Amino acid sequence: MGGGADSLRPVRRPRLPRGGTLLRITLVAALLGLAAAVLRTPAGCPTAPARPGARPVAPATTAGGPAAVPQPSPGGALPLPPGAVGVPVRLAEPAALAVLRPGARVDLLVVPAGGRTAEAVLVAADARVLDVVGAGAADGSSALYLALTPEQARRAVGQPEGSRFAVVVRG
Repeated sequence: MGGGADSLRPVRRPRLPRGGTLLRITLVAALLGLAAAVLRTPAGCPTAPARPGARPVAPATTAGGPAAVPQPSPGGALPLPPGAVGVPVRLAEPAALAVLRPGARVDLLVVPAGGRTAEAVLVAADARVLDVVGAGAADGSSALYLALTPEQARRAVGQPEGSRFAVVVRG
């Protein structure tokens, strides 16, 4: 007994996808489309329009590990002087950011991880403040964007994790 054309057995029609299955198929199709779009994007293509005056910044080792890479605010940030390197630094006491403005001069000090406050070491003297990022932020995303010489930048970035940075404002 076969299931040929002259058989009296009922024909089963395929069911249409329902509820959860239809949602899964839709999500898979959307993700595949997104993946195809990402793969077709040229390597040098920017993902977002650049803000005027914004400069890419190398991350620095700071009090909580690597600093978030802040982008200088388009309105108040100063340009990076020739021969200088821009370095974002999170201060151990973020309240100090409230008194700093672009153009100010500071001495950057560090207390290495496990060190006492009395053991603060000068990392950079007379550094120019290029921008103060997130001065009022309570989430720890605030940072000071400084113009340092390449040697000063290496000393700042080379500090061990857990080091605490502080600044002395120059007059």
